[in-house]
Amino acid sequence: MSEEQSNWTPDIAHHAALDARMVEAARGLRLLSLVSWPAQLQQPFIESWQAGQPKLPVIDYPKHDFSDARRELQAVMHEAEAGHPLGDYLIESARSWDHAAELLENLGTARVTELSKTLYGTPDEQLPGNGPTAREAATHFITIASELDHELVSPAETVPVSATALALQLQSDLDDFFDGRMITVELDPNLIAKAAAAATRIRLRNSAIFTDYDRAQLLQHEALVHSLTALNGRMQPVVKSLELSSPRTTTTQEGLATFAEQITGSTDIQRMKRVSLRIEAVAQALDGADFIDIFKYFLAQGQSVEESFASSQRVFRGVPATGGLAFTKDTVYLRGLVSVHTFFRWSLRQDRLRLCRQLFSGKMTLDDVMRFEPMQAAGVIAPPRWLPHWVERANGLAGVLAFSLFANKIRLDQITDKLFPHHADPEGEHDEKASPGLGT
Repeated sequence: MSEEQSNWTPDIAHHAALDARMVEAARGLRLLSLVSWPAQLQQPFIESWQAGQPKLPVIDYPKHDFSDARRELQAVMHEAEAGHPLGDYLIESARSWDHAAELLENLGTARVTELSKTLYGTPDEQLPGNGPTAREAATHFITIASELDHELVSPAETVPVSATALALQLQSDLDDFFDGRMITVELDPNLIAKAAAAATRIRLRNSAIFTDYDRAQLLQHEALVHSLTALNGRMQPVVKSLELSSPRTTTTQEGLATFAEQITGSTDIQRMKRVSLRIEAVAQALDGADFIDIFKYFLAQGQSVEESFASSQRVFRGVPATGGLAFTKDTVYLRGLVSVHTFFRWSLRQDRLRLCRQLFSGKMTLDDVMRFEPMQAAGVIAPPRWLPHWVERANGLAGVLAFSLFANKIRLDQITDKLFPHHADPEGEHDEKASPGLGT
């Protein structure tokens, strides 16, 4: 026992031991890796499509048995103390991992969709603040992106960047940020997605073409949120599971990462469109569309054949491609973005902006930040070792959020006619109304 551990109170020691058991049980539950399609499925489908005879991909998922891990996770739930901050965290986390294990045991079946909904929600769920549904919000961004006057797009926004060039640029950015080699950027020919991130590694698909926006998005979203929170979680003295990408933290993690893109000016409307198209595609798949239908949808929205395949396979991860089923993880992005944005604004209004920094102590939910506040004061939850620059600069962050709070009170439908009297809606109707879910 270390000197640090000898100072733990019995309740902390008890939950630390349970947390260690949960980490061990969850190690093999690599959910996103195990539901993803093998890269070799792409070329045969594209060839069949180009030949005019597209065939639904058939994925032969391996059979998994996680019964030992599930027994241990259920034991952790039983032994954790309900009502204790760490106990509640462990109960919710172990339950989430248990659902993930059950999902992986049922790959290729309809049960995956039901468990996916439990873990990630659905496109028809309302956004926070009695806002629109995620699907309605997705339609909002798709419409705006489609109506954009592309003559306004600067040439710098469309310059193609190779994966090799981006890897060198991104590696330099990361080495500068961490003052050393903490995260390695690698090229991966077998990756279907354009990029993927872990705690100490970011992979780029060799054949992918990127833009300057992609560089900023990968840095802020993947590296300085997903990888950074994993690295900070790894340094926690008690709750080691804060390093792991638990399914229950996905909404907050993806929301925080997307918020980081926005507040640093790293996102663009086409990025918001891509995220929104995935939500609409999940909704269509649940409504009965099969893989080929969804592939056609992405093509019609301007994606290349390769991009359309990659986007479509995300929708059908872990489930048959025949329609009526989907892997709903992509529905979390807009819901998470609105939730995190609202949390940051609430924290400023309550003069508790420090809570936003604690979000980076590891991979946690917004509820965890609140329940861990006394644990942070006691040193049980360590502060983050690394923070993105935009979080460190409290005055700058407060300035943006303060304006956001004020601007959200302005209703565009009530001032449009006064500002632009010659462009009033001839029907007397207005589409743009302030909403708690989509306010700036």
